[in-house]
Order: sequence, then C-alpha cells, then structure tokens
Amino acid sequence: MLTFGALGFTTPLILIALLALPILWWLLRAVPPAPTLHRFPGIGLLLGLREKDPESQRTPWWLLALRIGALAALILALAGPVLNPRQVSPGSGPLLVVMDASWASARDWPRRIERLGQALAEARRTGRPVAVVPLTAPPVDALMFRSADYWQERVSTLAPEPFAPPRDLPVWLEDLPQGVETLWLSDGLARDGRQGLLQALQTRGPVSVFEPAGAVLALMPAGFEGGAVTLNARRAARDLGTAELMVQAIGRDPSGAERSLARAPLTFASGATTAETAMVLPPELRNRITRFQIEGARGAGTVSLTDDSLQRRKVALLTVRDGTEAMALLSPLHYIREALAPTAELIESASLDDLLLAAPDVLVLADHPGLTEAEGLALQGWVDEGGLLLRFAGPRLASAGGSPTTGAQSGLGGDPLLPVQLRAGGRTVGGAMSWGAPRRLAPFRDGTPFAGLAVPEDVEISAQVLAQPGAELANRSIAELVDGTPLVTRRSLGEGQVVLFHVTANAEWSNLPLSGLFVSMLERLAVSTRGAMPEPADLAGTTWQIEERMDGFGLLHRAADRPAVTGTALAEALTGAAAGDPDLPPGLYIAREQRVALNATGPQTRLQPADWPASVPVETGLDRPETPLAGYLLALAAMVLMADVLATLALGGRLLRAAAVLGALALVPAPPAQADEQSLDPRILQATESVTLAHVVSGEARVDEIAQAGLRGLSDALFLRTSVEPAAPMSVNPESDELAVFPFLYWPVLETSPIPSPQAYERLNRYLRSGGMILFDTRDAEIARLTTGTTPAARRLRAIAEGLDVPPLEPVPADHVLTRTFYLLGDFPGRHTGAPVWVEAAPPDAFRAEGMPFRNLNDGVTPVVIGANDWAAAWAVDDAGMPMLPVGRGMTGDRQREMALRFGINLIMHVLSGNYKSDQVHVPALLERLGQ
Repeated sequence: MLTFGALGFTTPLILIALLALPILWWLLRAVPPAPTLHRFPGIGLLLGLREKDPESQRTPWWLLALRIGALAALILALAGPVLNPRQVSPGSGPLLVVMDASWASARDWPRRIERLGQALAEARRTGRPVAVVPLTAPPVDALMFRSADYWQERVSTLAPEPFAPPRDLPVWLEDLPQGVETLWLSDGLARDGRQGLLQALQTRGPVSVFEPAGAVLALMPAGFEGGAVTLNARRAARDLGTAELMVQAIGRDPSGAERSLARAPLTFASGATTAETAMVLPPELRNRITRFQIEGARGAGTVSLTDDSLQRRKVALLTVRDGTEAMALLSPLHYIREALAPTAELIESASLDDLLLAAPDVLVLADHPGLTEAEGLALQGWVDEGGLLLRFAGPRLASAGGSPTTGAQSGLGGDPLLPVQLRAGGRTVGGAMSWGAPRRLAPFRDGTPFAGLAVPEDVEISAQVLAQPGAELANRSIAELVDGTPLVTRRSLGEGQVVLFHVTANAEWSNLPLSGLFVSMLERLAVSTRGAMPEPADLAGTTWQIEERMDGFGLLHRAADRPAVTGTALAEALTGAAAGDPDLPPGLYIAREQRVALNATGPQTRLQPADWPASVPVETGLDRPETPLAGYLLALAAMVLMADVLATLALGGRLLRAAAVLGALALVPAPPAQADEQSLDPRILQATESVTLAHVVSGEARVDEIAQAGLRGLSDALFLRTSVEPAAPMSVNPESDELAVFPFLYWPVLETSPIPSPQAYERLNRYLRSGGMILFDTRDAEIARLTTGTTPAARRLRAIAEGLDVPPLEPVPADHVLTRTFYLLGDFPGRHTGAPVWVEAAPPDAFRAEGMPFRNLNDGVTPVVIGANDWAAAWAVDDAGMPMLPVGRGMTGDRQREMALRFGINLIMHVLSGNYKSDQVHVPALLERLGQ
C-alpha cells in the first residue's frame, strides 16, 4: 500500500494513468465541439466562398477542466484510495502472536480475534510462518511455527480462560529463535512476571501490543451484613470517569428455571476504582441466588458465584407454652439461639402450626414436653416433604420413653419422629446406670457429617438418653462417646430426616453447647451456614469435588467428571496464594453437603492498568477507522460527467429542448395502484394474507426472542390441531406499526417496559374497540409468591393500563367461553401455574338458562386477558420444533406444557370465533321453532 499521510492507495500502479492527463487535454483542445445549426436565408450568398486559413473553434477551457476532472476522479477511484490506512510493518520473519487469554480478555474477545485474523491474513500474503500462543493454555510440546492457513482454521477454537496467566517464564521461550516479530494481545492488566517475558521477547525481535481501550471490571464475592447482601466491584481503566452499571442476582425460581431475581445499581464515582451496592432480599429469595453478575459485561471476572456463605437457613424454634422457664440461661433454646443467630434466620413460636406455615428449612425441638396427635401427624408430613427435624433430649424426653407426641407410649419408643428407639430414663454420673466419671466424645468416623472435626479435650458428657440396641443403631449413629454409646443419631423419613442429640441443648447434661464444636456440628448438619469464607485450617484433610465449572466468559458447565481436589489446594486458591491452575478452575466445589464457590476474582485480585515501555508500540483501538474512498470518487466522477452533458447541451443550444422533454416525462402520473402498493408496509401486506399472531416488543432481546418462539410454537399447534393455518408470527411496535391486521397481541410486561405515547394509546384503544385482543403477561407468578405486595412488573402493567380503555375485569369464571372454546379447561398454566387470570367481567344481567351449564354471556370477545404465568416460555420452540425452556419436572412438566398449549389454542379460537358456544343456550328455542 502506498500512503501519503492519512491517505493510502491499495493499487498505486493505476496512478500512472494520471500522467496521460496533459496529453488528453491537448487532444481535447484540438477537437472542436459539435457546430450549432442556424437556418438563415441569407446564408446562400456565402455559398462557394473559401477561407484561405481555416481555424477551428476551440472547446472552452472550463469544459475541458470538467472532463479532465472526471477522468482523474475515475483513475483515483480505481487506485483504491483509503483514508486513515492502518500502517502495517513490512515484516518478513516469523510472526509470534502472544495472547493473555485471561478472564479480563473476555470483555471484548471478538475484537481480539478480529485483530488476530488481520495478522494472519497479512502473514498469509507475505508467506510468513506463524505461532499463536495463549499464555493461559501454553503448548504442551515445543513451540511450532506453521503456515497462516493452519492457524486460520483454528482461530474459532480459541477462548479465554477464567484465570490469569502464570507468573513464571514459559518453557517454550527457550526454543524461540532470533528474528521473531511478536504481536501481544494484552488483556489490559498489569501482572507480576510480565516484564521478564517482554524483555525476553524483545531480545528476539520487535514487539507490538494490541490492547483495546475500555475498563476492566471485576465483581468481588458477595457478603452478608446487617440483613443485606453487599456487592463490591473494581475497575482498571485509564479514564476513570463516572460509570453507571447494574448488578443482577440470578437464581432458580420454584419451577427450576434460571432467571433474574433482583437488580441493583452500581455506580463508580469519578476517579474511583471501587463501587459498592447492597440488596435487601427476603430469605426465600436470597437462598435461591446462584450467582451475581454485572449486566452488559462479559467475562468470568464480572460473575460472582454464591455458596453456603450467603445462604441463611430458616430455622424454626418451638418454644414452650406454659412459660415456666424463667431463667434464660437454663432455657433449652438459649444456646441454640446463640449458636444459630449469626448464621440463620430464626423463627420462634409456641404454635407448631404457625411455624409450619412459615415453611422453615429446619425445626428444632429442645426437650419439648409433648405434642398432640394432630401436631405429630402434621410434623411428620412436613418432614416427609423434605424438612429437617432437629431433636434434643432432656428430662421430659427421657421420662416419656421416647414418645413426645402423646406421652402415652412407654419404653417401646415407637415414635416415627425419633431416629432410634429410646429407653425410659437415662444414664448420668452417679445414677442407676451410672458412669464413674463424665465421658468424652470419640473421634468422628469417616462417612459421617462430622468427619474431620477435631474433638476438644474439655468437652464432656455427664448424662444422656440411651438408645435401645438394634440392628439399625450402628448405621443411624453419626457421633458416639468413647464407650460406644450414641451421642447423635439420624434417620431419613421420606424426603427429609430426623436428627437427635442424646443430650440437652443447654449445659445441664454436658458442656458441648458451650464449645465451638457445637456450632460446627450444626453447620455440618446443614442447620446453619457459615457467614464467611472457610478458613484454610477447616479445609485441611478434606477432599472436594467440583460440581460446576466456570469458563472464561462466565458461563457454567457441569464438571462432575473432573478429578477431586484436596482441601489444601482449594484453600490456597481461595486465599490467592496459588496462581491460576487449569486443574483448579473457578466453579462450585462440594464436600459433605457443604458448598464452596471459587471465583475468578477475589479480594486478593490485583486490578491495575498495564504499563508498557515507550519502546513498545501499543494499538488501543482508538485510531480512526479505515475509510475506502473509491465509492465517493466514482460518485464525483458521475456528477462531473453529468455536468459535462448539461454543459454540452447548453453550448449546442439543445438544453431547453432536453429540459422540456424531461419535464414532460416527470409530469406523467404513475399508476395509482403502484403508488399505494409502494406506500404500504410489506409486513402489513403479509399479515393480511392469513392469520398472523404478533407480540409487542419489550426492548429486551431475550424476552422478545422467547415471545417470538412462543408464538411460533402456538402457531404450529394451531396448524396441527385446528383448521387455522397461521403465518409466521411477527413483532410489532405500538408507536409505529398498524395493529388492526393482527387478531391477537401478546404483550410481555417488564419492570422497564416503556409507557406508550398518546399516539400509541390512540392506536391501541382503536385496536381494542375493533375486536382485537391483548394478552398482558407479567411473567412473575412464581416471584410474586416469594415477595410481599405487588411485583415491579405488575406495577408497570398498572401504569401502562391507565391509558387504555380496559373494561371491568374479573378472574376467569368457571363458565367462561375460554374454558371450552376448543378444549375443556379448568386451569390456565404457562411456565408457572396458580396465578389468577383476569378477563372482561360478565354483564350484570347475564343469566343461566334452565338446563344449561353456563350463563347467557354477550357475543363479544374480551379485549384484554391479564396474567403472570409466562405462557410464551411454555409455548416456545426452537427451529427444530423442540421446546426451548423447561417447564416443571418430568411427566408433570410435560402435562403442564400441554395444558399451556391448550389454553393458547382456546385463546386464539376465542379471538377468531367469539362466544359462539354461548349460543347453545338458544338451542331449546330453536328446536321449539323447528317443531312448529
């Protein structure tokens, strides 16, 4: 490429044609223009005269300049002019492309791949060998330089890793030959060890850096303080201006589908490198969160996985009813409160019914005096459904012989809410079945929840409730005393389990509640969760299996097939003592019912912009882009030639005649049908040819994609099951599109949905009055159950509906036509179920004819249907016709999806046919007339 400052030419040899322009000027000067004909009678007197020295009339200089300019513009256009061409060094030796390929590179990975593609294309043209080395995934064997074609086929397989490059110099550097030119694709962060690698590469040849501009963001692991989830973010940027970001909490709703559960703003002040925000969430919602991430930011560094350190179990404490426990320190629940208050949500009540209605995760009975038979059955049903019942022994339980439900059973111990059968009475120091001295705890066995916990020397047991010997006693015992008698027993009951401490929850029978071991044992039983990152000492001697692995883009993948890691290695990674290890990737690790999240970034992560020496040229991506000028020059040449034509016509006296002809042609009217056809939107014309379902654009790409796929699935079901043959669904914007041609609109309402303008409201009200139907779907039925009051989407729907002519509404009555338009339905599920569905209220004078099962409703179609069951997600199918999103679980989910499709079919048939089935009330009158 030949360059002149900011102007370059891709084909400079064509510029030689410019040398011929002076010759062309001389030729055009020598050729006279066409003569002008004038009819003059007196010209006959001049016939026969001859001029001795004839001289031709010369072409005007300005006309010659126009023609030469047009030709020059054409030559320049063919030479391929480019404004701001990218300077390319004419290298000839091997090319080495070094890529940081860390989590910080994921934010603009396509730009890095594009720059790599440009380097490979240049190397291919010049025949240079190339080697591409991601520092986070270095070559296993020796470094090999290959053809650019080889690497172009493998560019698509490159991806960033969720950790930083190693600090040590790579092994392949020793075999790197001299004369190698290096292109370093930097992630924008300064790191230890980079300077040594840079100096080593500079000794082999020139080094250039590609580092796109922009801030590197990192989200720190979430914390829990004062009832709120705290989130901290950091950034590394050369321009530390004000930045407004949004953090969203992502988790699974009750149906198992992953979705955004909450959002919070995150603001970086000018000049600040850190920002903090907080989310106040109810426990039910907070415990569902699986990760936090910064919206619009890509990469593992902007994702923070959650583990047991964030979750708080809801623990219910059943207090006594008689109020006889006056001394707080003697209360069986005192030490349990002290142990669980920092790490769990505590609920206390003397009513078991109230506690069960709160849906706790754990229910604690501390030597409770007794339950009624109905309470015992209710508690057993709660455990069967997955609850954890934690029991503590005491004098009352020992005297009842293990029968707390009614107190009527004796030493048989047949209570299903106990893990083992108990003997009446107990064993104490100096009692009938006495010990000579208090007993210590035996070391915890492997395979039990307490394995690995150290037993303090000073923990002693002075009394306990004994278990009846039996075949299941050894399997149900998870902690014993040194004499082999059980201290803690456990038994599964349905989906839940019952755990019994054979000692009291206070210091009456032992000093176990006074020790730190008591808190650790509760944690291992999943009664409580630790509120901070586990200490390295707690992880020593343990083995952890990764359950989900996070890639460089922040996406999670199942990783159960990867080998387990030691607790020591995991502790080093959590504290930042170990560098990035491919065998220890960020993800979710699990051991003994405990989950620990290893994130790509943490408090120890260093975030500082990279500082390159002045001798290293750095491409930041801020350079002005290349602009081809060939099209502009060709357009200029065409305009100049048009001016030449007009000038030639003017000199010949034919300009007015040509203008008159062109004007006459311009005044010829075009066929009106063609004009009308051109003025109509092609999409509107297509929608008039067949039944077309449409959805209102929400402004969020994922929601619009699901809405489009949902209407596609509903259209397919209509085609297969009914006589309706819908066309492909469309998206509409009430602000600009004509709505009258669509019989049905699906409107997904978001918290950020825009309020229509007055013009849009006029168009929407006209659509509703003309017989159209709008299905408003807030898609938050399950979230509404977890929160109190209305949801943000519901409040937004209320604001949107204020400008619409919405009639009075009521929940769908049992005799509404929607329940029998095509299928007989009693419920209207979508991806969620149970939320009420609202339709136009029946007129006050509606009556039920004698002998008919439904009322004589009007023949109009309800203009609006309002719900929150996320129907589009249940209808949605991909291009192959397979469901896109999960609905429910197993066969129950398949049944729910089928009922959602049936509701959609009923809805469309109701739109297209009205309340025609209500006319069955007139059947008796019609038969009577026929009989007459």
